[in-house]
Amino acid sequence: MLTSKQKKYLKSEAHSLKPIFQIGKDGVGNKQARSISDALEKKELIKVKLLDTCPQSLNEVAVELSAKTKADVVNMIGHTIILYKHSEKDIYKLP
Repeated sequence: MLTSKQKKYLKSEAHSLKPIFQIGKDGVGNKQARSISDALEKKELIKVKLLDTCPQSLNEVAVELSAKTKADVVNMIGHTIILYKHSEKDIYKLP
C-alpha cells in the first residue's frame, strides 16, 4: 500500500508518461492483464487509458487491474489510470 507522499511523488513522475495500454469494448481480459503485468515489471509505472466503448467504469477497471496485476492504483484522472508495481529494477526511489 502506498502512502500519500509516495502517491504524490509517483503522480508527478507519471505526468509526462503516455498511456501504453487501452481498454476497449472487451474490458480487461486475462491476456491483456498479463501484458500490463509484464510492462509493470519492466517500467514500474504506467498509464492505462479507458476508451469510451469500455462497458465497465473507470473504478471497476482500476480495481480489476489492481487485483489481476497485484499493482497499486496511484491515481485515476478522466479516462486514465496510473498503476505502479515495484520491481527488481527499482526505477523509482519512493520517499
